[in-house]
Amino acid sequence: MQAGQQLIDDFGRRVSYVRISVTDRCDFRCVYCMSEEMTFLPRAQVLTLEEIAMVARAFTELGVEKIRLTGGEPLVRRGIEQLVDEIGAMPGLNDFTMTTNGASLRKHAKQLYASGLRRLNISLDSLDAERFKQLTRTGDLAKVIDGIHAAQEAGFKRIKLNAVILKGRNDDEVIDLVTFARQENLDISFIEEMPLGDVSDHSRAETFYSSDDVQALIESRYPLIPTTETTPGPSRYFKMADSDSRVGFISPHSHNFCDTCNRVRVTVEGRLLLCLGNEHSVDLRAVLRRHPGNMQALKEAIINALPLKPERHHFTTDGDVQVVRFMNMTGG
Repeated sequence: MQAGQQLIDDFGRRVSYVRISVTDRCDFRCVYCMSEEMTFLPRAQVLTLEEIAMVARAFTELGVEKIRLTGGEPLVRRGIEQLVDEIGAMPGLNDFTMTTNGASLRKHAKQLYASGLRRLNISLDSLDAERFKQLTRTGDLAKVIDGIHAAQEAGFKRIKLNAVILKGRNDDEVIDLVTFARQENLDISFIEEMPLGDVSDHSRAETFYSSDDVQALIESRYPLIPTTETTPGPSRYFKMADSDSRVGFISPHSHNFCDTCNRVRVTVEGRLLLCLGNEHSVDLRAVLRRHPGNMQALKEAIINALPLKPERHHFTTDGDVQVVRFMNMTGG
């Protein structure tokens, strides 16, 4: 396969989107993402910024058009702005974005935009300061709201909020979150909790809240109009007649989206994950360090990994943990 050709898996799906985790660390400890007491990776096990940039270049040269930087929290990684600058200049990249908790955007937003980042997903699960602190264990809601405003001031368009809804924890805020998105001219996606990692804070079987339930709540106030709009990600989008804000649903349980999956993930350890809900992976870090600077060896490892991409995941809603790694290890 030469530069510019496409990555096609064994089920005919073209891989055009890679999510790259730049750190497993985070300044929050969200209850659905981590345990309260986390042990993070030693520095030697984490890809260097140069290795991450090389992975990104390999994927773009293999036809990937979208890269999302994730964490943990990507903005806690020292040197993140230089990495964004390097990736943002790569030819063939049509969509360059980041998922962040937003708490550090006041400091970073202008430089990120200047470096070529054009879209942001900002996690926001509550608009109540005390509840926000409970869900994130350490987060300051005011800093996140200020970070949203900083991103808008820096020039970011189509900022999207991501909200994980847990029954009995924040399901009573669904309408408030949509109202906030409308007021701020933001998009918002509601995400079903995924069974990654053995969380101690709550029972996933008891807190599971489906996208259909969320949609019914929203439509009690704001009628939703289905759209045919597609994005490189898994969201199903709806619009509202009186607002430019879009409402999306990411539904790995209730509306499985595996048949159109165009994504792979690279963890901060350099594991190429072929599916969010499976442990099928290839160790790209070993390739990078066994063949330093050898782009062809890296590309071949990526190409040879594609047969490991399964047809679908098999998440359940009974609280069973299908995958032992936490979301901060996976890349949000």
